[in-house]
Amino acid sequence: MITTPPGLYFLSLPATYFIKACSIAVLRSTNGFLAVICSVLVHDIIKLLKPSLDDRKATFYSVILALYPLHWFFTFLYYTDVASLTLVLAMYLMCLKKNYICTALLGAVAVVVRQTNIIWVLFVACTGVLDYVQVKQKHKDNMLSERKNNQFVSSKGVNSSSNLKKRRSGNAIHTASHETSLASLPDRSSGLFSEIQSIILVSWHLKWELLVSFGPFLALLLAFAAFVVWNGSIVLGAKEAHTVSPHFAQLFYYSLVSCCFMAPVHFSKSQAASLTRSFLKNRPLNLLLWLLVTVVSFYLVHNFSIAHPYLLADNRHYPFYLWRKIINAHWSTRYLLVPLYVYSWASILNILAKVQKKVWVLAYFLASAAVLIPTPLIEFRYYTIPFFFLIIHCHITNDRVWFLMGFLYTSINIFTMVMFLFRPFHWNHEPGIQRFIW
Repeated sequence: MITTPPGLYFLSLPATYFIKACSIAVLRSTNGFLAVICSVLVHDIIKLLKPSLDDRKATFYSVILALYPLHWFFTFLYYTDVASLTLVLAMYLMCLKKNYICTALLGAVAVVVRQTNIIWVLFVACTGVLDYVQVKQKHKDNMLSERKNNQFVSSKGVNSSSNLKKRRSGNAIHTASHETSLASLPDRSSGLFSEIQSIILVSWHLKWELLVSFGPFLALLLAFAAFVVWNGSIVLGAKEAHTVSPHFAQLFYYSLVSCCFMAPVHFSKSQAASLTRSFLKNRPLNLLLWLLVTVVSFYLVHNFSIAHPYLLADNRHYPFYLWRKIINAHWSTRYLLVPLYVYSWASILNILAKVQKKVWVLAYFLASAAVLIPTPLIEFRYYTIPFFFLIIHCHITNDRVWFLMGFLYTSINIFTMVMFLFRPFHWNHEPGIQRFIW
């Protein structure tokens, strides 16, 4: 049963119109075309986020990400994942270019492809607000600093006898201005609460500008809220099989799967050393925090691990075997994985915090949680969009790491394609050929 909006079918109409056919191959070619666009978008986003990066390296990174197994596999099938990712990345690219009207329009199309993309619309809007506030504040600080410098220069020749005195006064004014700038726009070394406080204060002063610039996002959010009220739920189709459930374990599965797909980054000596140094900075507090997080994680795994009927019954999907052979192999197995879950999230947050503001990292975590926790079914393809946001913003520049990830992705892709093409099987209760997929 169809459980997503008809956006992908609308995107397929041009192909069926020009080719004058509506075959499986034609419909699947839509995702092939979108996958190419997606790689171009990844390249452009990487260049915008890291302008100093060589163009060949940006191309190389985008090719590696095109091989990401969950994205690559569904490029050849007719699912919404490739279209969803492409539209979300296009929306984000337009936001980075400060074209907020186009961003909101692409966000609307992304929601029509998959309704949960409304969360990523909100995330992109949040990042847009953060960038907007930062640019405005920097411009204001530069103007203030320039004004103080001009005042200082003009006062230099007024009286030679008081020159030293005025220079000290001018330096004090300039230093005060610089300190005010830092107070209003904290750097990455500042605390999370000071960042939030600063953003709220600056946003309040820019409230009318923000309302005009980001009004299209508000309109989209209100339209989506009206749809949810009219539909009675965010779920389409089989509502009884896709009810919103507090599946907190899903967030842990995502972190571990993402770290495995970035194994050369997260499971390396340098990353372990980085986490150790971070832990030792404030040992008593960090020890208490880690213990608290671990206890909460055990509690969430114990009470909010959902085994959806589809997961238990559909042996075409790899999560079926991961659940039976690993997660649920023994009553203790799910608890033995908790330290890995904690390490995975600690590693992800540690890497992001090195290059992003803490409030951005918080927004990313909340967006990922909002998308994944209500989902009762374990589907690794749901992890694609948060994974792309993660890896793009990690600013990994070590070519050896990218080569290793490319080798990992290629090996997994070969395995999944061999299983799909050459290991078909049959169900006794249903005619037709069944194949292994993600």
